[in-house]
This record gives sequence, C-alpha cells and structure tokens, in this order.
Amino acid sequence: MMAMRPQLWGGPECTVNRIGEDYRDQIRETGHQDRPEDIERLASLGIGSVRYPLLWERISPCDPAEHDWRWSDDRLARLRDKRINVIAGLVHHGGGPAYTNLLHPDFPSGLERHAEAVATRYPWIEDWTPINEPVTTARFSALYGHWYPHQRSEPAFWLALLNQIDATRLAMRALRRVNPSARLIQTDDLGRTYATAPLREQAGFDNVRRWAGWDLLCGMVTDDHPLFDRIANFGFGDRLRAIADDPCPPDIIGINHYLTSDRFLDHRLHRYPSHTHGGNHVQPYADVEAVRALDPPPAGLEGALREAWARYRRPVAITEVHNGCSREEQMRWTAQAWDTAERLCAQEIPVSAVTLWSLFGSQGWNRLLTERGLYEPGLWDVSSGAPRATMLLPLAQALANGGARPPLASGAGWWQRPVRLVHPAVARPAPMAERRTAPALDPSLRRLLVCGATGTLGRAMSRACTLRNIPFVLTARADLDLHDDRSIARALDRIQPWAVVNAAGWVRVDDAEAAATSCIRANADGAVALAAACTDRGIATLSFSSDLVFDGRKDGAYVEDDPAAPLNIYGLSKARMEAGITARPGRHLVIRTAAFFSADDDHNFAVGVMRTLGRGNMLYAAEDLTVTPTYVPHLVATALDLLIDEETGIWHLSNGEALSWSDFAIRIARSAGLDERLVKPVPYRTMGWPAARPVNAALATKRGAALPPLGAAIADFVYRRRTGLMEKAA
Repeated sequence: MMAMRPQLWGGPECTVNRIGEDYRDQIRETGHQDRPEDIERLASLGIGSVRYPLLWERISPCDPAEHDWRWSDDRLARLRDKRINVIAGLVHHGGGPAYTNLLHPDFPSGLERHAEAVATRYPWIEDWTPINEPVTTARFSALYGHWYPHQRSEPAFWLALLNQIDATRLAMRALRRVNPSARLIQTDDLGRTYATAPLREQAGFDNVRRWAGWDLLCGMVTDDHPLFDRIANFGFGDRLRAIADDPCPPDIIGINHYLTSDRFLDHRLHRYPSHTHGGNHVQPYADVEAVRALDPPPAGLEGALREAWARYRRPVAITEVHNGCSREEQMRWTAQAWDTAERLCAQEIPVSAVTLWSLFGSQGWNRLLTERGLYEPGLWDVSSGAPRATMLLPLAQALANGGARPPLASGAGWWQRPVRLVHPAVARPAPMAERRTAPALDPSLRRLLVCGATGTLGRAMSRACTLRNIPFVLTARADLDLHDDRSIARALDRIQPWAVVNAAGWVRVDDAEAAATSCIRANADGAVALAAACTDRGIATLSFSSDLVFDGRKDGAYVEDDPAAPLNIYGLSKARMEAGITARPGRHLVIRTAAFFSADDDHNFAVGVMRTLGRGNMLYAAEDLTVTPTYVPHLVATALDLLIDEETGIWHLSNGEALSWSDFAIRIARSAGLDERLVKPVPYRTMGWPAARPVNAALATKRGAALPPLGAAIADFVYRRRTGLMEKAA
C-alpha cells in the first residue's frame, strides 16, 4: 500500500489578543488587512489549504447581533476562486469581543452564536478551528496574566480552559447543523517538560496538563484521569462529567511545536540568568528551553508527533511551522518539519499536513504580544510596508511540487549543533533511537567567498557564517588581489562560490584625503572589477558602502534613492563603487551603513569610549554631526539574510536611531555604568579631522529589513566587551 503524503497548508499569523482595554490585531499589524492581492501570493505557494481568520472580535466587535462581513466576503471569494480550501478560525489567542471574556459564563454560548452566523454565511466551509491553542491561551490569560483578563491563579486557568472547551463543543454543534461534514482541526502547542530530580512532580504535572484540551474534547477526563480530582476540587466536577458524556473528538490533532516548546526545569538557580527564575509557590526553579540545556537534545517535533499519535490514534497535522531566526535557519526548520512528516507517514503515522505559518511575518511575539516588540518575517517580509518574498518562498514551492530546494535549506540547524547549548549541559538519558544524525549539508552547495580577512567586517562575516553553518572561504589579499584582474579570475574559478562578500577596502577616512588615488583604487576600481568578474560568471555579490556618500544638506534622514554627493575622498570612493556596481547586470547588493561598532574591534568609536571613560579620562566627541550607529553583528546577520534572499540594489542598514557622536558616547557610558560627565561635546571642526563630514548623515530605509533597536545593540556590545565573549551574528 502506498504511504500517504502530507499536504502543504499555510496561514497568516492572525492573533487578536487583548491587553487591558486595547486589542492587538496581527492581520492589521502585518498589513494583510489592506492587501487583497495577498490572496494571489497565497496561490503562488501551491498550498492546498489555508488557516484563515473569521474571528469573533473582528466580525462582531461591538454587538453580537451585528456582523461586518465586508472583509471576509472579499477574501473568501478570492480564496474560493483560487481553489484554496479554508480552515476557518473563530478565536485566535483571544477571549472574544469586549462584551465577554474567557472567564465569563456566556463565552461558550456567545461563540456558538458566532459560529452559527459564520457557517450560515459560508456554508461551504468544512474545516474549522473554533479556538486556536486553548491550553496555551488559558495559561497566558488566566495563569500567567500576560493577556486579558490578566488572572494569575489555577482556578482561573481551569475555568478559562473549560469555557473554551465548552465553546468548541457548542460551536462544532452549530457548524454541523449547517454543514454535517464540518471537521474539527484542534490545535495547541505541544512540548515536553524535563526537570532535575527535585522537580520531577512539577514536570510530571506539566506533562499531563499539556494534553488537557485534547483529552477533554475526546471525553477522556473521567474519574480515573490524573487531572480529574484536581480540577473537580476547584468546583468543576459536574462540568467535567458533562463534557465526558458529550465529547467532541477532533478529526485532526493539530500540533504547534516551536523550538521553545520543550522546557527544562532546574532547581539550581545559580546556573541560569535571573530572567529565567520562577517557581510554583513551593519550589523556586529556572525554566529554560530544553534544547539550550539538555544533551542529547529533546526529541522535538518528531517526539511530539509520535506522542500525540500514540495517545489519540487520530490523524495529526503540523499546524504551525515557523522559526524566528536567520534565513537559512528558517529554511532548515521548515524543510526538516516536512521531512519529519514524510518519514512518519512512511511509518504509517498519518501526518495530514505541514503548515507554513506566519506567511507575512508577525509582530511582537518576542514580547508575547504584550507590546509591539520585534517584527519577524515569514515567507514574505513586510517590514517596508510592501511584501518582499524571502527565500522561504521558493522552498515552499519546492515542497509543494517536489522540486529542488534552495541549497542552504540543507544541513544541521542551530538546534542540532553545539552552539545550541547556552547553559551548562545537563545529561538526558535517551535511547539510541532518539540520537538521530543531524542532516548533512547539500553536497551541491557551493561556498560563500568573503574578501577581507583582516578587516572588522570580514572577520564578523566569517564568525556569522561559522555560527550559521554556512560554508565559506575567507580570503586575504594574497589569495585574491582586487587590484589584479587575473588574481580575481583565478580565485573565482578555483573556489566557484555561490556569492561573494566584498568586505575588503580602504577604511581610514581622514588618511584618504592625502591618498586619494589609493583609496579610490581600493574602494571603487577594485570593487567594480570584482563585481564585473562575478557578473561574467553568474555570481551574486554583496558590497558595503557608507553614509559619507551624502553631503548632509537634506532636512531629514537619507533613504536609498537619495542622490550621492560626497564631501570627502572616502565618500567619493564609495559613491563611485555604488555607481559602477549597480550599473552592471547580475545580482549585486550594496549595503550602505554608518558608524559601525563592534566588541571585537579595538579601533572603533564605541570601544574608545569605554576605554577612555573606564580610565577616568575626558572624552571629546562631536556634538554637531548626526549619524546612525550600526552594530556589526546585527549588520552582518541581516546583510546575509538579504544575500540569501537574492536581493539586489542599494539598501540602508543601521540600528535606526539618529544622534550625535557625543550623544552616542553618553548612551554607551550609561549602559556601561561609566561617568557620562566625562563626555565633553564639542564642535566637530575642533576635532582636527582632515576630511570634511556631512552635518547630517542619518540613514533611514524605504526597503525594510530594520535592525534591532540601538539600545539593545549598545547593551549587547557592552556585555560582550566586558565579558570578552565572541560576538555572535544570529
């Protein structure tokens, strides 16, 4: 008998959650609300189904009897036209509109009415997830207090969960009255908790509680269930019996497993940073990602799928696949999820689908949606306001049609390499069957060539590639001389790279004024010659330019299409490089950046600030030059992502905050706990610099790809400088 093959599903991040009196809507925050053309993008993936929001909070926000169908009518008509099956969601990490909440007695009946209205409007929909992740939502809303109604008690947790289970049962009853073929695809996060021996009871409880939502729906929480007495003691015994007598088993068990899903609890608090410390009111402990501490690592996604199949013997699906990380790690996580599903299907474990999640990215999950937080791209990056396809898109298309995957989708992810261990390793007994060999890199994958072995950027690029498991060759001038066309040709033909990063060149701005020919030869002529040789061989390039290509006369920050007008020789050399490279055919990416700083470079401004102030000396810094400082690890991480995404043209990358050199020094002093009074702001003309500087060299971007905030960059720089840690680019 031929083994089944998983389907490819997709879904935009669509959470609508409540914080106090405010609602956060991921559909709006990622711009999908106002882009009907996104449905064309979904169709280009080759997915068979899409998890799509018909959320209670969006359709009937003010009155349960009033419905706004305009947006959903348009989007569902477009999806039907593209023959994409809809898996409709009614509540996604929310608690309903403002007239109810997870603890309100009318929450279940309210969702039932909403489900009936939606099914009546769209009777052709067969697949439903009335409530996404009910256990997770109950934890975050009623046990940890992150989301409304911001409760922090176990009775509130169980009430919130039981209300969601009853709401799901009633909703499915209403849906099946309209369409008897309606299927329940019930999702939840599924991980496993590991612990040191003193915390075995806590881990045991966590590992039973994780099943609570599915167990309730399947009618398994009866008198002999390990949770029955605990829940009944809070006064919910009659509700448990009523649910068990009238269950609503899912047609598909939807598993959402992330790299943070498996947890490790350790009573030895001194081994972990303070932000991981917590407890259960009896025992204090650190709660960390298991993959960051256990060796061998936890069984992960495959373990979760196997456990769910063994427990329920119902078809399972991977209903969210997303990894907020660098591009190649996102691809590896997705490819491995697909390979896991195919492998289990071959073993007659029915994995129905793999779901590409957060198609247009997500906003604020690093802060658990309690504030705006960071944007994480998905298959499309919408940070600029317009969707830009990432390399996840061709990977998804390859999975859908069985085509060739992008080579960097191969290889071991960080979760399979030694770099994953950021805490002292803890031995985890594991049978040999769990010790699966980490995936090897695709043998067809060519290396990345990085020019500039002695420079800050070249060294940072090599560290980033090592950390990210990207094969590379780092060359010095003896290996590849940008002043010698034959040397360039020999190196390219010998290495045959898939792309070239030019991190070499002249960096001394003031010295260039007396050595114009040498500076222009290194930064412009040599760089253009390298790009020309790469064009002839079909090789992509990444080059770095500077904010000094501008004259500073603009009232506001400079963006990518502002014309260059340099004031000094160094800026002129970079402007000529930009013009020469971007005029050529081929895939050429030029990153303009500014005032970059690094804990691993003793010669940049930020290191000088810490050294000077640390000795108690006065530091003189320009008060009338505006720059946008850029942290080198953040710069190289995003530049590599853009190179992998095959982006071209000029991009601006900085940490996004414009300030003077003196204010930059003060920010560093404050972060490092140094005396900021030792920073003396002075006019830049008194600094004695031979090269003229633009008064305003602030960079902004129209193309997206924002780096983390400057405050986070400075904090990481200070920490790494003081601890002597090697900078990490991911």
